[in-house]
Amino acid sequence: MADLSDGTVSALASLTFTLPVKLLCVVSARGISRMTLQYVPIINLAPYFSGEPDGKAAVAQAVNQACKDIGFLVITEHQIPTELIDRVSRLTRQFFDLPLAEKRKVDRPSPEMVRGYSAVAEESLSYSLEESAPGDLKESFSIGPSDVPNEDYYHNAEAGPHFAPNVWPANERVPGFQEAYRAYFDAMSQLAQSLMRLFALALELDERFFDDRIDRHISMFRSLSYPDIKTEVEAGQLRASAHTDYGSLTIVRPDNALGGLQVRNQQGEWVDVPYVENGFVVNIGDLMMQWTNDQWISTLHRVVNPPMTSEQDNRRQSLVFFHQPNYDTLIECLPGCLLPGATPRHAPVTSGDHLLAKFVKQTTFGGSKVA
Repeated sequence: MADLSDGTVSALASLTFTLPVKLLCVVSARGISRMTLQYVPIINLAPYFSGEPDGKAAVAQAVNQACKDIGFLVITEHQIPTELIDRVSRLTRQFFDLPLAEKRKVDRPSPEMVRGYSAVAEESLSYSLEESAPGDLKESFSIGPSDVPNEDYYHNAEAGPHFAPNVWPANERVPGFQEAYRAYFDAMSQLAQSLMRLFALALELDERFFDDRIDRHISMFRSLSYPDIKTEVEAGQLRASAHTDYGSLTIVRPDNALGGLQVRNQQGEWVDVPYVENGFVVNIGDLMMQWTNDQWISTLHRVVNPPMTSEQDNRRQSLVFFHQPNYDTLIECLPGCLLPGATPRHAPVTSGDHLLAKFVKQTTFGGSKVA
């Protein structure tokens, strides 16, 4: 990922709303200056959170353009406390440093129930697109909603595994882990709600259009650890194989280790997503693309391996929040996204059914059902 100095980030944040930045002179922390194509815009959310109509409109316009052009953006001034991010990052590292046998005590219960731990190469994300590839070079820990109400909506047959209980490592092994993860899930849920309201403005809908479609969301927070690679791997094996995300939007907190996130632009080129200190990477998922009748793009992306020649430790870690609407929300073409005389490109689908089908494919390496 490109490394942007604070000065460059500040300049970009102030220019994002008026200038389409395509070519950027980057000065890295190592003092190396180079010209690089910059396709993923950096958007400062402060004008949106200020509540001023002009500020909201400016941010919405920038978001709309980014979602049409590449489906990815980097956000700053997002109101998530740095202390919380740092605490979750530290505890995540502690968890993944545990012996494998200890992590296996909180194994993922089943392919369709994304909770707990998954080991290296137990998933291949490309299979969610019917593309074969070796297992991904990552391990993960996942949680869903906590404090689920004792109401029929959350526990009936239609709810399936979407509100399954979380599994946690013993507190004595990673003290404070559960508390931090639950706090992070809640913070990401609030940020996702703000982004969905921003999306509504960008699509010229009422700002709260999506509120009752995401008020019982089935989102997932997943921490990812990509081990350092110093030996040969299978042909085509990546840290995360090429895929699109499944839901409405994804919020990623990456680190700056070698071997990072890339997106494929409309020219078919793989482009590094810039690393911005204190920023989050946001991308839209398949359901948002379907909602907009493909006006917004759910972009193919991957996490590449670090150079085999690198002598430094290239272990990588990311915190990823996958926002998913209520399981019974029907995803169909939004008002204003269908041109006169045109027909919707996608058949209506519920959020929950779409998600379950993707989960099973990625963990059964292309299977359509659990063995």
